[in-house]
Amino acid sequence: MSEPRVRRAEIAVEQAHVDRVYTRLAELRTQAEAMRTKGYELGQGAQREAIFEQASMLFERDMMVYHANQTLQTLDAEYEGLVFGRLDHLDREHIYVGRLGIRDNEFDNLVTDWRAPAAAAFYQATAEEPMDVVRRRVIRCSGQTVLDVDDDVLIADAVPEDMQIVGEGALMAALGRSRGEKMRDIVATIQKEQDEVIRAPWRGVTEITGGPGTGKTAVALHRAAYLLYRHRRQLGGAGVLVVGPSGVFTTYISRVLPSMGETNVELRALGEVLDGLEATRQDTAALAAIKGSLRMRKVLLRALRDTPPEAPMELKIVYRGEVLKLTARELEKVRRKAHTQGAPPNRSRVRVAELLLAALADKAEEYAKADGKEIDRAELINDLGERIDFHRFLVVWWPVLYPAQVLKWLGNEKRMAAASKGILNRNEISLLSADFADRSRGWSVADVALLDELRVLVGPEPKRRRRQAVVEATPERGSSGGAPHRPEHYDEYSHVVVDESQDLSPMQWRMIGRRGKYASWTVVGDPVQSSWPDPAEAAQARDQAFGVKTTRRRFTLRTNYRNSAEIFDLAAKVVAGHAQADELPKAVRTTGIEPEVRPVDQAALAPATQAAAKELLGAVEGTVGVITAMDRVGEVEGWLAGQTDERLKVVGSLDSKGLEYDAVVLVEPTDLVTESSTGRRVLYVALTRATQQLIVLASNPDWLPHA
Repeated sequence: MSEPRVRRAEIAVEQAHVDRVYTRLAELRTQAEAMRTKGYELGQGAQREAIFEQASMLFERDMMVYHANQTLQTLDAEYEGLVFGRLDHLDREHIYVGRLGIRDNEFDNLVTDWRAPAAAAFYQATAEEPMDVVRRRVIRCSGQTVLDVDDDVLIADAVPEDMQIVGEGALMAALGRSRGEKMRDIVATIQKEQDEVIRAPWRGVTEITGGPGTGKTAVALHRAAYLLYRHRRQLGGAGVLVVGPSGVFTTYISRVLPSMGETNVELRALGEVLDGLEATRQDTAALAAIKGSLRMRKVLLRALRDTPPEAPMELKIVYRGEVLKLTARELEKVRRKAHTQGAPPNRSRVRVAELLLAALADKAEEYAKADGKEIDRAELINDLGERIDFHRFLVVWWPVLYPAQVLKWLGNEKRMAAASKGILNRNEISLLSADFADRSRGWSVADVALLDELRVLVGPEPKRRRRQAVVEATPERGSSGGAPHRPEHYDEYSHVVVDESQDLSPMQWRMIGRRGKYASWTVVGDPVQSSWPDPAEAAQARDQAFGVKTTRRRFTLRTNYRNSAEIFDLAAKVVAGHAQADELPKAVRTTGIEPEVRPVDQAALAPATQAAAKELLGAVEGTVGVITAMDRVGEVEGWLAGQTDERLKVVGSLDSKGLEYDAVVLVEPTDLVTESSTGRRVLYVALTRATQQLIVLASNPDWLPHA
C-alpha cells in the first residue's frame, strides 16, 4: 500500500478511537450535569427536614455540587486536542495518551492522562532506552477531527509485519526490517547518536550539527519534549520557544512535535518572533545581507536620533513681553545632549522638557544681561513649564517614536545617507532607502529583526507600565496548544530551540537572544548549508545571544538516512569546494535510480518543467517539489497552473530549507548559484530535498563540477 493510502488508513483508525473518546466524554458530562441537578434538588429537600438532619443533607448537597462542577470544569478545559499520542509496546498492548484520563463503562482505559506513570514513555523513551515501546505515535487533532499522524520507531527490528508506520519512522522501520547485519548496524548507529543528543544535560548550550537527512530537527524536538518531562520544575513554567526559518516549516514540524500534549511550547518562524508581525517575504540576497549586518544597529541608532521630519525648526515663546527664541542650531544642540544621556527617547520626554526650559532660561538671562536686568530663573522655568504652548511644541518636536515609523523615515535617501555616513556605501544606501520607501509589499523577514531592535532602542511608549499591567491582565497572545498567555515581547523562556541556525543573520541572533536571556539553548544547523555570507559576524552575535553560559556541548550527526546515496553523491560534488569531507554526512540508502540532468534551451524550460513534473507525479506516490530561484517562483507557478495534482508544490530555493519531497524538479541550478552570495551552498540544499528521484533542468552546464 502506498504511503498516502497508509496515512489515510491510519488516520481513519485513530479517528475511530477519538470518536469513541468524545462519545464517552459526552456521557461523562451528562452524568456530571445530572449529579449537579440532583445536588440542588437535595438542597431543596433539606429545607423541609428537621433541623438536626438539615446540616448533614446540606453538606452532602455541597459536596455533590462541588464535585459535579469540578468534573464539568475539567471536562470543558481539556476538551480541545484531548488525544495526542499513542504507545505500542512489545507485548502488542497499546495505550492512548492525552490531556485527561478517561475510562469506558467497564473501567477500561480509553485515554491515559499524560501525567500518569504509564504515559511517561511518551516523553522519556528513546531508541537507546525504548522502555518496551516499539512505536510512538503523535496524533494531531483539530477539535474532534484527526488531521494527521506521525510515527517514531524506537525498536526498529521489533516492528511487526502488520504494523503500519507513517512518516519518517517508516524509513527507520524499513531499514530495521532489511536483511543483513550491516543495515541493522546502521540503524543502531543512527539511533544511538541521536539518543545521546536527546538525553544531553539541559543547562547551557547544546549544538547539533549535521548534513541533510541526519534527523537534526526531529532530534531537537524530541529533546525539547524529553527535557520538559524530566525537568518540568526548572523548565515547565517559563516555557519553551522553538524558532524555525519559515511559517511553512513551523507548520511542518508541528505535526511531529512529540510534546504536542505540552501547553508551553511555542513555535514561531523568524518572521513571527516580534509580537504583532507575521512577515513571509524574503529580500534579495544583497538586501538581506545589509539588513542582517550588525552595522545596521549603528544606522538605526543614528536614525532615531535625527530630527523627526515634522519637527518644527525653531521655538518661540513669550515671557513677560519678551519673545524667547531657540534657533534650529540651538534646538539641535538640545537634542544631541538629550540623546547622549543614554535613556531611550520614549523615556526621555521629561528630561528633554528640562533641557528645553534650561535653554530658554539661558536665552532669557542673555537678553536680561544685555538690558542690565536680572530674572528669577526658577520662576521662569516653572512658568514656562506649565504653558500649553510649550507642551504642544514638546510633543511635536520630541514625539513618541514607533519602530515602523523610524524605518519608514529611512525611505528618504537623504536621511538614510545621513544615518549611514561612514557605515554603508553609496550602493547600499540606495538599495535600503528604495526598499524602505516601498511599503506596498509589507515588511520582509529581515525587517522584523530591525523593528525589534528599534523597539528596544526607542523604548516603551509613555505610561507603558500601566499598559503593560493591562496586557498581563488581559493577555494578547498565547503559545501553541492552549498554552498560558504571556505578556507582550516575553523574554523569560526557560529553553530556546533554534533550527536552521546557520542562516540566522547577526541582527536575527540579537532578536532571539532577547527572548532567551534566561534560557538554556538547543541550536540546530549545518554550516555547509549556510546562506549567510559572513559566518564570523554571525558567530559573534550568536555567542552574545547565548550570554554567559558555563557549558557548551556540540554533537555531530553523520548518517544521512533520508536522501538516496545516488542523489546525495551529486549534491556532494556540487558543494565539494566549499566544505571539508568530514562536514558531509554519509548517505546509507540506495535506490538504484540516478539523478537525471537534462540540458534544456531557455526557450524550452516551461514545457520541459511541465513534462518533468508530470513524469515524477507518475513515478512516485508522494509529494513532488519544483524548486527554482526565489525571483522565478511566480513564473514557474504560471507554467504549472494547469497541473491540479495537490501533491505538486512550487517553492523558492530559500523557502525549501528544512523541507523534503519524494521527488524534485530543480529548474535552472545556475540561477540558484548566482542569486546568493553563497550560491553553491543554496544549490546543495535544493539538491538534497529529494528522497527518491531528482530531475535537474539546466540551460547552462557551469553549475556542474567537471570530473
